[in-house]
Formats: sequence, C-alpha cells, structure tokens
Amino acid sequence: MAAPTSYDVIIIGSGPGGYIAAVRCGQLGLKTAIIEKYSTLGGTCLNVGCIPSKAVLESTELYQKATHQFAEHGIDADNLRADLPRMMARKDQVVKKVCDGVVFLMKKNKVDVLHGVASFVDATTLRVAPSDGGSGEEQQLTAKNIIIATGSKPSTLPFITLDKERIITSTEALALRELPKHVIIVGGGVIGLELGSVYARLGSKVSVVEYTDAIIPTMDRTLGKELLRSLKKQGLEFYLSHKVTAVERAGDTVTLTAQGGPSAELKLEGDYCLVSVGRRPYTEGLNLAAAGVELDEKGRVKVNEDLQTTAPGIWAIGDVVRGAMLAHKASDEGVYVAELIAGKTPEVNYLLIPGVVYTWPEVASVGYTEEQLKEQGKAYKVGSFPYSASGRAVAGADTEGLVKVLTDAQTDEILGVHMIGARIADIIAEAVGIMHFRGAAEDVGLMSHAHPTYAEAFKEACLNAAGIGALNM
Repeated sequence: MAAPTSYDVIIIGSGPGGYIAAVRCGQLGLKTAIIEKYSTLGGTCLNVGCIPSKAVLESTELYQKATHQFAEHGIDADNLRADLPRMMARKDQVVKKVCDGVVFLMKKNKVDVLHGVASFVDATTLRVAPSDGGSGEEQQLTAKNIIIATGSKPSTLPFITLDKERIITSTEALALRELPKHVIIVGGGVIGLELGSVYARLGSKVSVVEYTDAIIPTMDRTLGKELLRSLKKQGLEFYLSHKVTAVERAGDTVTLTAQGGPSAELKLEGDYCLVSVGRRPYTEGLNLAAAGVELDEKGRVKVNEDLQTTAPGIWAIGDVVRGAMLAHKASDEGVYVAELIAGKTPEVNYLLIPGVVYTWPEVASVGYTEEQLKEQGKAYKVGSFPYSASGRAVAGADTEGLVKVLTDAQTDEILGVHMIGARIADIIAEAVGIMHFRGAAEDVGLMSHAHPTYAEAFKEACLNAAGIGALNM
C-alpha cells in the first residue's frame, strides 16, 4: 500500500450534502477529496430520489393534463397513451445529465474524486477499499478534517421483507418498466404520496395505508386535509388510522393486512407494495468506533450545534445527523461546515428550511405550524387566501389550493407559511426570504407583485393576516 495521501478535507459521500461541501471547500482553497462508493456521484437525491422522482412526476403531470384538462382549454388530444418505458428512459437521461454536472463541478473546483468504500482507521485516517469486491488497490488517506455525509436508506417495518421485486422501496418504484395494476403504499408521507401520484395518473389503482389519522402528518394539518381531498378526487384511496400487521407475497400478488380498530381488519391485494415509512441514517461499514465517533439512540451520528462529532476534526451533515431529511438541508449544512473549517462564521436557521411535497397540487411549508403555536401558547393571527380567488389560477384552470399565513398577534412578524396549489414549490422561497429578515405580513402587503401571478396569493394571505381584505383577483 502506498503512503497515505494528505488533504485538508475529505468528504465521505457525494450526495447534496457531500458534493456541495466539496464545492465550497474547493472554492475556499482547501485541498479536498470526496469518496463515493457507487460509480456515479450525486447520492440518493440525484440518482434514485429527488431528481428522478421529479422527472417522472413532470412526465405524468403532463399526461394528466392532456387527458383531463386539454379539452377544457380547447385542445383535442385523441388516442393518447402513456409509454412508461420511454418515461423511465427520459428519467435516466435527466439523472445522467445532472450527475455529469456534479463531475464537472468537482473538476472545476479541483476536488479529487475517489470511488470506493471508506472506513476509519483512526480519527485522521481513512481506508478506501474497492466497491463491491471490485478490482483496484486499497488506499489510505489522511486529513485534518473529515466530513461524514453518507446519507440514508429506506426504512421498513420489522415484519416486512423487501424483496425489491413486488415489495419495493422508492428506489425500485422509480425503475419499474411495467404499469402496476394496483399499488399498495405503506405510509402517507411525502415519498409515498409523490410516487402514488405518478402511478395513479397513469391509470394504476393506488391505495395508501397510513398509521396516523392524517397524511403528511408532520406538516400543518390544513395542508393534509386539503391534499387528501384533492388526491381522492384524482382516484387515490386512503386508509387512515390503520396499523399494518403483515405484507406477504405469493407469486405476483402482494397481500397487506392492517388493523383499523379492535374489530376492523383490512386486507388489500395488489401486484406491488411500496413501503414508504421513512428513511434511516446510513453508517454501516464506516468503523466509526475506531475514530471515536458516537451514534445516538436512533442510529444518527451525534453532533453538536456546529455539526462536530464526538471526535475532534470529524464532522457530519445531512440525513446521517438529526433533523429533517431534506436535500437542501444537507446542502446548507455542507456549506456551513466548509466555511467553519475555513475560519468563517456561517449560519443555518433550521426553522426556515422549507418542506415541499411535489404532488399536484404542490404543497410547501416553512416556519411554525398552527399546531406548534397552539402548543407553545403563542398568541397568533391567521390569514389565508384561496386559489379559487386568484385570477392567474382561474386562467390556468388550477384553482385547488390556498395560502395560509401565521403571524405574531402583537408584532405582525410572520411565524409560519403553509401553501397548497400550483407553483407552490417555487413560491415558498419568497416566504423564506421574508422570514429570514423577520418581515411582517404588512411588509409583504406593501410589496408589489406582478399581476396576474400565483404569487399574489401569498401577498393576499399576508394582507388578510394583517387585517386588510383582499385587493384583487
């Protein structure tokens, strides 16, 4: 084995946390390496998560509009059909283009890329072995700083065996080449609803079984109620407050059993079951103990407020640490740690990291929910504006949805914004910006918004929270 190569920073994992951290380290003049176990860069998000799911969501949304809304616009589109293999081929091309972009960024910022499986020898040394028994020599690297950015893997329930053929995770759901007849989804969270929407639009029967009494249960309850109403109209069926007790496969048939009450047993049969019950931090094989890095009771890497682990010089970011498992949260943390290492004074405001559900209508949220404000005993006001009163939404035939704004009852500062409707995933950025500067609802009301736009709904909701009635359609 050759002598260890030394770096200022080594990053384990090339997802949105890892590769963004590497880019920022390179920009700051730090000698940087990134280690990725798979053959492509980008991690779960770019390869089997955010990017491919948005590609197929976009394709199926266009198909949905063509089959259900084009006639309303005076467009005849007879004999339409969905070609799932071609949709998936386009998705693969999108993934390749985005992943190639990460390779370009590594070269541009002089980041060394190593493909292999990293594990700690000690707190400053990493062993990099060939992936999956591949050829090549084992290497050793040393660094003053090491960033763990190994992300997460899909979770399951103890009694469910994932065969990745009929009982699948989101990874397999994004690679199907045949249209399912009936998809049973375990979990009414973001991933399950997005992928359920994909197959419902293409004509599959979709059944969602959720343990709690609401979908997207971690978001403001208003959003869950509105989205549930919309998705039911799109043909998805829901079984809330149901505890799954078994998922079994016999040939091409999957049977799910759930308990909805003391004497209410549910049995569903389908050809696929998507298990979407969250994700778990991925730390297997890192040999963290050799470096003195500790895990918490949930298997996450322990970190302090500066994302430092229990070992000096070792940091952790993204899904592998506490907090929301969101790509943009990981990216923010990657920049934060890179700048800390370079001696700067960065900031991450976790309250202002938005969450988005890319169904249609889209859902987005930032700040406190109404339930949280009630729990805190906080005096607050509520302002809202329906999409049905938006001129742009009416013109675009996308009138489902609303914008809800929560403000401090005394100061008018915006404390939370919760939206459902067309283009919401982009509009939420305005709310984040205003809240970053601790703006008030009246401030938004004083800002000129182009007319007619979907974003006007945010302005009107803010005016409503400030006690001013709607100004226009």
